[in-house]
Amino acid sequence: MTSQSLKTQFQTLTAAERGDALQILTETLSRPSLGITKIPEVMGGDACIAKTRLPVWLFVSLRRQGATDAELLEAYPHLTAADLVNVWAYADAHPEEIAIALQEQENAADGAPER
Repeated sequence: MTSQSLKTQFQTLTAAERGDALQILTETLSRPSLGITKIPEVMGGDACIAKTRLPVWLFVSLRRQGATDAELLEAYPHLTAADLVNVWAYADAHPEEIAIALQEQENAADGAPER
């Protein structure tokens, strides 16, 4: 479903149905992302794929470098397509957090002090 088709369908709803849809959306956005955890003792508290030490920012970085989902699943055979769906959903929902984590990693690689 595209955002345009969602918009078209949303406009056909009654006011009560729109209210219900907004409530569902709000609940979905406020709920912690399934399959993604943030544990202070694991990767400095960065968002990671559940039950791994693989941070979301790593996959965002790899995707920006041109890696496809198929290549990522081949490189990390213990992950599932659902894990990557969770990664992309989390990254989309938390762009500032991911940008900060990526900048911290870049600074660490360059030897620059973290903020």
